[in-house]
Amino acid sequence: MADSAKFLELVKAGYTFKGESFKIGCAMLDGSVVAGADVLLPFKTLNRHGLIAGATGTGKTKTLQVLAEGLSDASIPVLLMDIKGDLSGIAAAGTPNDKITDRCQKLNIEFKSTAYPVDLLTLSEQKGARLRATVSEFGPVLLSKILGLNDTQGGFVAMIFKYCDDNKLPLLDLKDFTKVLQFVSDEGKAELEKTYGKISTTSTGTILRKVIELQQQGADVFFGEKSFEVDDLMRISDDGRGIISIVRVTDLQDRPKLFSTFMLQLLAELYATCPEEGDMDKPKLVMFIDEAHLIFQEANEALLQQIETIIKLIRSKGIGIYFCTQNPMDVPASVLAQLGLKVQHALRAFTAADRKVIKQTSENYPETDFYKTEDLITQLGTGEALVTILNEKGIPTPLVHCMIRPPQSRMDILSEMEIDSLVGKSKIAAKYNQVIDNKSAYEILTEKLEDAAKKEEQEAEEKTTKKTTTKKEKTIFDDPTVRSMTRTAGNTIVRTLLGVLGLGGRSRKRKSLF
Repeated sequence: MADSAKFLELVKAGYTFKGESFKIGCAMLDGSVVAGADVLLPFKTLNRHGLIAGATGTGKTKTLQVLAEGLSDASIPVLLMDIKGDLSGIAAAGTPNDKITDRCQKLNIEFKSTAYPVDLLTLSEQKGARLRATVSEFGPVLLSKILGLNDTQGGFVAMIFKYCDDNKLPLLDLKDFTKVLQFVSDEGKAELEKTYGKISTTSTGTILRKVIELQQQGADVFFGEKSFEVDDLMRISDDGRGIISIVRVTDLQDRPKLFSTFMLQLLAELYATCPEEGDMDKPKLVMFIDEAHLIFQEANEALLQQIETIIKLIRSKGIGIYFCTQNPMDVPASVLAQLGLKVQHALRAFTAADRKVIKQTSENYPETDFYKTEDLITQLGTGEALVTILNEKGIPTPLVHCMIRPPQSRMDILSEMEIDSLVGKSKIAAKYNQVIDNKSAYEILTEKLEDAAKKEEQEAEEKTTKKTTTKKEKTIFDDPTVRSMTRTAGNTIVRTLLGVLGLGGRSRKRKSLF
């Protein structure tokens, strides 16, 4: 048996903070909760990012729910990526049962059935406020990285953006971008080459195929207006709690490229928009990305580098990012190294590869005399986890086996009627769900090409008419036979006229003289 008094002293020393914090559970030793060994999270270091990992059914989603509730109660806005569709219940009050009551007694906490302020957001046709962004907001560099283009092709994309800026051609959706691509490789090629240099048909063809690939994953729904303003993610409810924005992305599990595109754009927009804040007592926004492996699954090297850069720098903006995934190895090592909070639920060791992952995972945690981490990871119960965080000085706290508190909101999804009611009460749904199709590059270039086609058609008709008229004039007056007949007829007419005038009388008079 381990020394419980020494363990309690260690936990209290490691998890006592000067600033505000909230309790997520109690430390355990030898399978039992240690009274008074509260595990607290300091708000001050929650912008240092984190990881929630564990096998299916071990309680990751409920831990995420508990963290979101604690942040909301502290007036910190939260953004949740709901890839499985099981987080909407935060908007409804929870119902106590025997298991919840028993756990609350062990943790010495009171269960308060609570509904939290929630806004539902969506990237597709699902119910909720629509999230969109324009192609222009992505910019040539980010768009090139998403499409996986090389330097030459990326330079060509930059040229297209410059041409559109110079000629007031708004790039709002992929339809606009595709139209410009087609224009510069065909009708407008000569025009562009005079100002911007040689255009490669091979490059335009490659870029077009990459855009079509993105469209096949449903990107047309995401690109367009009205662009979502990140300030709407950082709102406080009327009762002072942080609003929890839940992005419903249940239909993106088989479209990882679109999910990566959205996440990278959102992170880039947050970084570009939010001012530098330095060290804050509380973060301005905390984002939880469920099923985080979807971000990295098809990400190329350039995309991974971009994500890593943003993760490193965005904490100074007062924003924390938390990845939730089954296997901690799903997150690249370069990103994993930036994560201060680690909540490790149970992992299963069914194969030799699983055991290798568990060993690597255990080595990522602080050493401890109270647990054999490699073995404990496979023995954790549902709702239990290994926890370590950064204290207010940025030093990792001691590793503890923690029993996580139960959520106070519903641990189930909302019904369709409840979702309709929630969306109907939303202050931002009406703002973003209005369909807007402003005049942009597609319409402007289409009109330009149609006008050019009409002008060419009109000029062709005028040439044809002129040619026909000229041909008719030559047929009537220039034919030799006609000219001969005209002269003969003219002579006859002249002679007749002369006879009428009396010249015929002179002939008769002359005849009578003889």
